[in-house]
Amino acid sequence: MTRALREQYPDRFAGNPTETLCACHGVPRSRVIAEIRKGACSVDAVGQRCGAGTGCGGCRDEIEALLQLYCPGAAAAEQPTNKVEAMKAEKDGLDVLPVILKHADHGSLDGADPSDVERMKWYGLFLRKPTPGYFMLRIRGICGRMNSEQFRVLADICDEFGKGFCDITTRQQIQLRWFTIEHVPEIWRRLSRVGLHSMQTGHDNVRGIVGCPVGGLTPQEAFDAYDVARELTDRIVGNRAYTNLPRKFNITITGCLENCCHTETQDIALVPAKAAVAGREVVGFNVLVGGKQGSGGYTPALPLNVFVAADEAASLCETIIGIFRDHGNRKVRNRARLRFLIEERGLWWLREEVERRLGRALAAAGQDLRSRRHNDHIGIYRQKQPGLNYVGLCVPVGRLTSDQLRGLADLADRYGNGQIRLTPDQNVVLVGIPDQQLDAFTREPLLKQLPYNPSPVMRGLVSCTGNDYCALALIDTKGWAIRVARELEELLGDQLSRLKTVSIRWSGCAAGCGLHQVADIGLQACRKRLAGGQIVPAAHVFVRGKAGPQAQPGLPLLAEVPCEQLAETLSPLTKHLRR
Repeated sequence: MTRALREQYPDRFAGNPTETLCACHGVPRSRVIAEIRKGACSVDAVGQRCGAGTGCGGCRDEIEALLQLYCPGAAAAEQPTNKVEAMKAEKDGLDVLPVILKHADHGSLDGADPSDVERMKWYGLFLRKPTPGYFMLRIRGICGRMNSEQFRVLADICDEFGKGFCDITTRQQIQLRWFTIEHVPEIWRRLSRVGLHSMQTGHDNVRGIVGCPVGGLTPQEAFDAYDVARELTDRIVGNRAYTNLPRKFNITITGCLENCCHTETQDIALVPAKAAVAGREVVGFNVLVGGKQGSGGYTPALPLNVFVAADEAASLCETIIGIFRDHGNRKVRNRARLRFLIEERGLWWLREEVERRLGRALAAAGQDLRSRRHNDHIGIYRQKQPGLNYVGLCVPVGRLTSDQLRGLADLADRYGNGQIRLTPDQNVVLVGIPDQQLDAFTREPLLKQLPYNPSPVMRGLVSCTGNDYCALALIDTKGWAIRVARELEELLGDQLSRLKTVSIRWSGCAAGCGLHQVADIGLQACRKRLAGGQIVPAAHVFVRGKAGPQAQPGLPLLAEVPCEQLAETLSPLTKHLRR
């Protein structure tokens, strides 16, 4: 039936024609369709005519899908399962562990099956093209909760096996770099001793669950949602029922009232709500589904019209994951997100299918308790616990040296209770600091590097990895992010003290890992050819993007602004775009 409908009504399966398909070059879907109809019957031919698919490559699967619709001679109407699905059908990702240990024992990847190297991502191991022979390891986290002992172990690993630094991600996780295959077992042993691991942090898995970094501490929360996130993590990690999803799957679970998590970018987001259940008022979650960043751009999550109590929330999330596993698109990876399944089947279908699998009716959505305010948790804040405070520190673009890791661990023990929290904005929070020690804490030398009172420009700065470590990124996003922020601070001068925080987020490609479309100013990397033929780092500029109760994608404002000109270009915008 689907095949027949596609043949009869191809435009209905082609997506929104005015939507940008290739964000690297700003090519709309309608242009790609037009070129295919003119005879460009291959991805490369389309690229030669309009540039689509020649940037980061993230849109090539979608171009192939359009080729199936508009160029019948290019491929069969129903394309066979893609090569990633074929790889997963051959061997489950978790079955690659003996291969990892074998090559670690030999101290070399010589003779490794390329498919097995890809499967290593199920254990958080990424062999990056920009650093041949060297791995990145992504450590799994839940709501960003860590401690001083773990930070010291990470510092030692960075020094002994890497180059003395690590990165905080927008999913509140840590990424280690610059180690080789023989180091993996020892790194895992050290991580395991302090309760850390890297399982299922990559590829087609449920990724680390994001949540409020100050859950259980902030007065501005309906409740602490950490236990729900922990329960769901325990259900998923190591469970082979969920190690072969059609694509990655992102979840946020939060009780915070201040929108500190980018909820609307997630496949599932549980946000604080209250509802009348069996005649009494209950605090729990409203359920949002189908948010995404890449695969065609930021599309905010939709309300499922469901309220769920905390004790049933993990089961409901697990059920939705199972539906995605069983019905998600396994042919074209750029269409393999929950949002596309919802567009194909409908929200009503998803809700009914959840009810069918759970064997019970779901309650209608309750009152969303979130305010419109966004809080990044940087600064000094009172905790619920009398006489105690948490202090959020700015980590510029999320990069920490091993010395800073040890310094934060020492401060967490000396002034607090040893807990350290990572935020979705790539920053760090130390907790449990008594009132009488705040003054001494704020005078610590490390806080000059990691300030609790950064400038409004630096405070809202977020960046993806960049092309020094990611093959998809088009420029050095972290380097340019710091440089442009410093130049902006200089240009604004005395005006800085009168500005509110302006979030500036950088993504190195259309995948949107830097969340550029939920920022006051979003910058998506590209390259620009100047009049003399020189190709320079540049960025497309988006404005007024946001998550939260009034979510909206950033509006495209400027295209291909050379990075050298960004500070001067953005300076006038800062007083108009602020939280």
